[in-house]
Amino acid sequence: MSQSNATLTITGGEALARMLEAHQVGPMFGMGGFQLLPFYEAVRALGLKHYLINDERCGTFAADAWARVTNRPGVVDATLGPGATNLVTGLVESLNAGIPLVAITGDANRDHAWKNMTQEARQVEILRPACKELIRVESTKRIPEFVRRAFAVATSGRPGPVVLDVPEDVCHGEHTFSADEIWADPGTLAAQARRTRPDGRELERAAALLAKARRPLLLVGGGIHVSGAHDALIALAESQRIPVAHTMSGKGAIACTHPLSLGVFGRYSRIANDFIAEADLLIVVGCKLGEIATKRFSLMPAGVPLIHIEIVSEEIGRTTRADIALAADARLALEDLLAALPAGPLPEGRAEFAAAAAPRMAAWLAGAADRLHSNETPINVGRLIHELNQAMGEEDILVADGGFAGHWGGLLFDTKKAGRHFIADRGFASIGYGAPGAMGAQMAAGPKRRVVGLTGDGGFNMTIGEIETARRVGANYVLCVFNNGASGYVKALQHAVYGPGNYQSSDLAETDYAAAARAFGCRGIRVESPDALAGAIREGLAHADCPTVLDVIVTRDPARMLPGVDNRTLRVEKGDRPV
Repeated sequence: MSQSNATLTITGGEALARMLEAHQVGPMFGMGGFQLLPFYEAVRALGLKHYLINDERCGTFAADAWARVTNRPGVVDATLGPGATNLVTGLVESLNAGIPLVAITGDANRDHAWKNMTQEARQVEILRPACKELIRVESTKRIPEFVRRAFAVATSGRPGPVVLDVPEDVCHGEHTFSADEIWADPGTLAAQARRTRPDGRELERAAALLAKARRPLLLVGGGIHVSGAHDALIALAESQRIPVAHTMSGKGAIACTHPLSLGVFGRYSRIANDFIAEADLLIVVGCKLGEIATKRFSLMPAGVPLIHIEIVSEEIGRTTRADIALAADARLALEDLLAALPAGPLPEGRAEFAAAAAPRMAAWLAGAADRLHSNETPINVGRLIHELNQAMGEEDILVADGGFAGHWGGLLFDTKKAGRHFIADRGFASIGYGAPGAMGAQMAAGPKRRVVGLTGDGGFNMTIGEIETARRVGANYVLCVFNNGASGYVKALQHAVYGPGNYQSSDLAETDYAAAARAFGCRGIRVESPDALAGAIREGLAHADCPTVLDVIVTRDPARMLPGVDNRTLRVEKGDRPV
């Protein structure tokens, strides 16, 4: 690098690093190669935080979880070919979930591309549908411009992942930059960037509907966290006496312990689905109303007015008819809706409808006592979630893998204050998110907040190498492995659809994951008795000197693997997916 008072002559890789520094990025995850070597050298020289990952997909998961905790774009990189294609699953998770991410991929030297270069693939075509935008960087001098573009796209509208595809010669090539070219737009450093307000006329119509509704209901998705709309939601719900239900991604919209909280709605529900059936107005906030939230598009009652607040206007009406569309940022829309309501007493019956939430929730919890307080061996997963509810603090974070780790956590875990204290990879629901996601969340939360991950033995088998990464980087989370010797969700579905004993390719070998964790230099605790759960969880939370893996031996009965209903009594209709 050469430098004068007004110019910098640097490689494309250093330009990338300096632009990321200007954007105040957090930890970056990646696995290098020759194409991005100048970028890695610049990261070292500038003192940026970058960590070797053992698998690029896991790097994307870690960056995704870091972004969910901070609302700032996570950063991941990969070399060309297999490195780049390994990002696909994680990118689609972030794309579907609306999580800001910037991914940098090395690509072939353009002077030799398409001449059977080592590891070369049509990666631009592979990655483009997996991200919000793919930017092919064809010129070293345009790197600052394109990095700013990447952050603007990643944080605006519905956030999402942006790929910067950088050919080898662009990364290694030099350019003389003016010093004033290396800058970041402070408005795009975090989501939600570029907020928009709802249309005034539609807002008036929404306020008029809400003003006369006797049994209104708020249905809240993950967009509430992206928008940071928690205070606005609570202000509307409390002042207007409106119960709040949430999707798995929307958990923490208000505290699960709040008297207006109905818990999760959709495929899994405590009492929320019953309230939906009784409501005379539904207000949907930051939710796409997809398959899970609507029980495969059967939950929303016909004839009940629906107000949909959604940042992406074309999502409104996509799955469910909306009577009023408020295409806007969730926080601004909720604030404006409350301000537009007329003064005066609430409609008759409104307070009674809201007041019914707490006693009906208490009754549901009493009915779930057989799971929450179970003394059965092997351990009932409900008992594990109950013990986590007791042990975890209000600032702590639970990260749940895809499959039934997310289902059990989504139904039974209780956040104690508003905010994203429950993270589940519901965008793509990929198995294998638990360990790397917990690592990224712990790095974002810092050592004073504790992070607990939930994963199955199948998910842990996919990503066990990342506990080495977590130990190396000091992300000392607690990981609970549901050890049931099976691909549990698949086995439970086979049990429900084809009957007892009819299982194919869904069993795993019995494995001592506590011993495996110790071999990686982590703390490993095998838990076989429900009475040992509380002590093991407390021990893991108390010791933050290395990651802790709790190898929890849970039920092997496929009729009891899912949290919703007992599969032995479940009738499965053709085309249906049992819960």
